[in-house]
Amino acid sequence: MHLCVRLSKVESSVIEVPTACPLRHPETHRRCTGRHFKLHQRFCPKRIRDLKQAKVMAHRYRCLKCKRTFRVYPKNVSHNQQSDALKALSVLLYVLGLSYQGVVDLLTALEQPLSSGTVFANVQAAGKQVRRIRRQWRKGQAGQVKVMGIDCTHVKCLSQDTIVAVATNILTGAPLTIEVLRAETAMQLTAWIQDLAKELGVEILVTDDADSMKIVADNLGVQHQICRAHVNRNVHELVAALGTKALDHPDRVPWELPAATVDQFIEDVQLVEDLIKGLPFDGQAQMTALATRYQGAPPPPQNGRASMWYRMRLLTLDWSENWGRLSLFQRWRLGKQKLDGTNNATEQAIGQCIKERYRTMRTYKRKPSILNVSSLIGWLWIQRTDYDLGTLVRS
Repeated sequence: MHLCVRLSKVESSVIEVPTACPLRHPETHRRCTGRHFKLHQRFCPKRIRDLKQAKVMAHRYRCLKCKRTFRVYPKNVSHNQQSDALKALSVLLYVLGLSYQGVVDLLTALEQPLSSGTVFANVQAAGKQVRRIRRQWRKGQAGQVKVMGIDCTHVKCLSQDTIVAVATNILTGAPLTIEVLRAETAMQLTAWIQDLAKELGVEILVTDDADSMKIVADNLGVQHQICRAHVNRNVHELVAALGTKALDHPDRVPWELPAATVDQFIEDVQLVEDLIKGLPFDGQAQMTALATRYQGAPPPPQNGRASMWYRMRLLTLDWSENWGRLSLFQRWRLGKQKLDGTNNATEQAIGQCIKERYRTMRTYKRKPSILNVSSLIGWLWIQRTDYDLGTLVRS
């Protein structure tokens, strides 16, 4: 994974004057509303863990309303013992593929030892912060995401299969949300994505060719583009199986198809693949003609196997009915932007945000960790050069 981020340095000479009192009333626990402060003590030493500095000087201010004092630390230092730079470094090392213990070993070699629990806490806190930032970022995208892609993948959590769903902006490739679902059903997918699609103003949903995805698009009331890459691969495998069956051990021609022959069947099988790959302007008409030719093929008996004739009937009927979902990309334009007809952006997001880190792990232990780690990687993946990683770890 290639990331280009910046680790904030401790600026011991920069101490900002407070604008709000951070203290709470000891009995009511309400935050003090004081806005005026007096410098109470200028030099308050604080030992920190940092790659370059071991100690900084803080200032102590007195709130003129509640009369209590509090510390104000230099830039990129907080009440936490670690500096923001050390926190960010531990998070970056984990994102790049080291285990928690691997991060501990490396920081120990740099004479800044942290426990594996501390590194874990840093990573999880950064992931939670990313999820908060992403929610705010999505509000700024309201009505602007016209084409959204969704897909699901599977990871292990405590040795149990866990479904992780990802939604992306197809036109930019940016992940929009990552969520753990109980099941990969149309009902679950619709419940997960409907509010987001409405908020972002989605007009087109791009998915694989699963039947549940077609139901989701219909439930949302949006146009549906089926991923051509998935369809081409699946149709190629089915056509290869039907062609092999027809050449080696063809099924008997059913009496319901008096004009059918095995030679014609082989030609039609090849035609189906050519139509799916080429998507000609009259492709739907040709596919409908094929579906009409094989509509009389009888279904298999109970607990019996479908004949090659019936499988051809289902194949041609399916794509004659869903031709518009497959060829939508040919008709859609938004200014100079257009679709390529695939869900590659979502597939890439899954590979980078989820699978890339998951390959180096035995398994997840908590479902929130799946969301935190995947969201963190996905956010850093789309940031421009010189992104300040310290914004995700500041207390």
